[in-house]
Amino acid sequence: MTLQKREPSMFTNDQRQQERTGKYGSPRFQYLQELVSQFQNTTDEETKERILANLANFAYDPYNYNLLRQLNVLELFLDCMTEPNEKLVDFGVGGICNSCADQANVAVVSKFGGIPLIIQCLSSPVRNTVNYALGALYYVCNESNKEEILKPEVVDAIKRYAAAEEVSASFSNLAKAFLDKHLSEN
Repeated sequence: MTLQKREPSMFTNDQRQQERTGKYGSPRFQYLQELVSQFQNTTDEETKERILANLANFAYDPYNYNLLRQLNVLELFLDCMTEPNEKLVDFGVGGICNSCADQANVAVVSKFGGIPLIIQCLSSPVRNTVNYALGALYYVCNESNKEEILKPEVVDAIKRYAAAEEVSASFSNLAKAFLDKHLSEN
């Protein structure tokens, strides 16, 4: 008898979620709901940072997209992008970047004023925040909002990042990918 090797998946599906949750574990929706409640009920900045980083990690998996929309986590990410705490801004835009490969999430981000917040993150002193902003803009930019994103000042900033290979290869690569995708047809 030959056993088939199971390939591990980077993303979750219903079967894998059931296996990981087990008989007595919390369902994913309930767990995410508890994280959101903990975030809303704490005043401790470090606890908020830890919870938001956790939520941003969950935003990476397409299995969670609908759950995050149901729990208004995308709006929570956007709210955090207006905070004076740079870590909350970083994790907020990171969560947006992680979730915006999905067009339904892009619609939520656009509807709740996320595009100017993402653009604002391009001038952050935090490298990760800039990387996440460039990645988020790559995914968020589409026919319905490209006029808002492809303003001359935004395109100029992205072009400066594209030319900054010596400063940061990741800035440069993300910016070049954005320009190739969204400006090559113009």
